[in-house]
Amino acid sequence: MSSAPLEKSTVEPVSITPPVREPGTVDVEYRWQGNNRLELLENGEEYFPRVFEAMRAAKSEILLETFIVFEDKVGKELQEILIDAARRGVRTTVSLDGFGCGELSTGYLTALSDAGVHLQIFDPAPKRLGIRTNWFRRLHRKIVVVDGLIAFIGGINFSGDHLADFGPEAKQDYSVEVQGPAVADIHHFALLQSGRPGRARFWWQRRRQRRAEMAFDDHDGQVRLVFRDNDRHNTDIEDVYLQVLRRAQRRVVIANAYFFPGYRLLREIRNAARRGVEVRLILQGQPDMLVAKLAARMTYDYLLKAGVQIHEYCERPLHGKVALVDEEWSTVGSSNLDPLSLSLNLEANVLIRDRAFNRHLFERLEDLSHNHCKAMDAAKSPRGRIWHMTVGFLVFHFLRHFPAMAGWLPAHKPRLKPFTHAAGSDPS
Repeated sequence: MSSAPLEKSTVEPVSITPPVREPGTVDVEYRWQGNNRLELLENGEEYFPRVFEAMRAAKSEILLETFIVFEDKVGKELQEILIDAARRGVRTTVSLDGFGCGELSTGYLTALSDAGVHLQIFDPAPKRLGIRTNWFRRLHRKIVVVDGLIAFIGGINFSGDHLADFGPEAKQDYSVEVQGPAVADIHHFALLQSGRPGRARFWWQRRRQRRAEMAFDDHDGQVRLVFRDNDRHNTDIEDVYLQVLRRAQRRVVIANAYFFPGYRLLREIRNAARRGVEVRLILQGQPDMLVAKLAARMTYDYLLKAGVQIHEYCERPLHGKVALVDEEWSTVGSSNLDPLSLSLNLEANVLIRDRAFNRHLFERLEDLSHNHCKAMDAAKSPRGRIWHMTVGFLVFHFLRHFPAMAGWLPAHKPRLKPFTHAAGSDPS
């Protein structure tokens, strides 16, 4: 990877109308859309060929926003595809997170910009003593929309660590490909996030959707986009989880990389198990960050004693953010069930009501939990050493209350800013 980091570039205010606001501060709520075709994409082996094929075939527009791009074989292929699209006249807009993409070289970014890619950085910030400092309120979404006809949304970044050949640290993750009426909503949302004007929704539609958002029916292929921002939609994703847990009748399966949710969500998971619902959690057993495992284990006693099944995936880091309830409802997206995703980061999930998709996701998670995980025993709940317990307890409660504490401090509003190559800087 080139050593020229993001701080060698400069950014200027966006010169478009309307002025760019913080991405996510959009007073829009999307309704259920039917008659969609859905395909679960597991890991980079399934995701990258499909999304790259769609980009190569783009005729008019590519909208992409992601948390991480690495300058590895995946990132370089992405760069080539975007450059080729822009040069053949496809309007290509790419929004990258300033922290997650903070190691990209100026040369990598300049090549995109010079080819005509509309490149934007979310909350760029220079390093301090060689350390990235813009840790919180990240653009954590992973969305691609091509020609307004096909959309991809999930948890997979554009990096080689989502491929098995990366080695023991390769991530287990999921995305979903959507084709059909719901793509119009995902496209509308992505346009707004990029600062380009989109068609607004009427207030009466938003209110009606609020009342009817969990109105289950017999029709498959239904999709609804939900997102979390730091304005009026700051609890939307968590609220959906609470609603479906309360309505669950037979089974709940949640596979989530970073699991230390709030007490309300923990209570609803426990309550579902207590009333006879089969509740299974698939969590990290081989984490990419040890604190995630320590914090999650602080919840085990509380949940296992209520009958919740907990399986730790130990083959490699789990990075997924998926769930299903009963035989119809599913969700795939970027949101973890931790304080950063539920209280600070900008996130997006799709809710899906489709029996075939639910069944396929269940089969994949069933295989994961039975053949690649270690089941936790309520009588032998893993506590680890006393210092692990102590650190885990402190981390769990710190992270639980961190968003509130962060709210006490003066904070700037992160913004999308266009990448501009600084004259005279090293493009290497």
